Amino acid sequence: MKIYLATDHAGYELKEKLKIYLSLLGYEIEDMGPYNYVATDDYPDYIRPLAERVASEKGAFGIISGKSGQGEAMCANRVKGVRAAVFYGQELPDVGEKKSDSFEIIKLAREHNDANVLSLGGNFISEDEAKFAVELFLSTKFSEDERHIRRIKKLD
Repeated sequence: MKIYLATDHAGYELKEKLKIYLSLLGYEIEDMGPYNYVATDDYPDYIRPLAERVASEKGAFGIISGKSGQGEAMCANRVKGVRAAVFYGQELPDVGEKKSDSFEIIKLAREHNDANVLSLGGNFISEDEAKFAVELFLSTKFSEDERHIRRIKKLD
């Protein structure tokens, strides 16, 4: 299984830690940049090439991050065949207070939507949460249910 990693300056430190962690777990990793910290870089320069790779390689996954992870996911989702899901970690709900297992969103993104890119909101997630989230994302299988396949086909 090939895992592509990309970010911008806001997620650079997290990407570097995840790169080491995933390599230690035995995953084949390709770092799509940035390769050093540049405070003025722009996430589309790294996220778009990652998304194109993921879309063109069956079974490939992408792990992206940024300050919120939203812009990065929006960028990735503009590439046909990419289904990026955003994850923020566990601490969010308060306003309408409906909180259960926040990691469930990762499982649903894989099982129901066959998400192939996980976008992490670096300002909202700890390193340990990110590691757990990435492992859960990569180990959760798509359900292959006909209704989910039908819906995914309508996206492209």
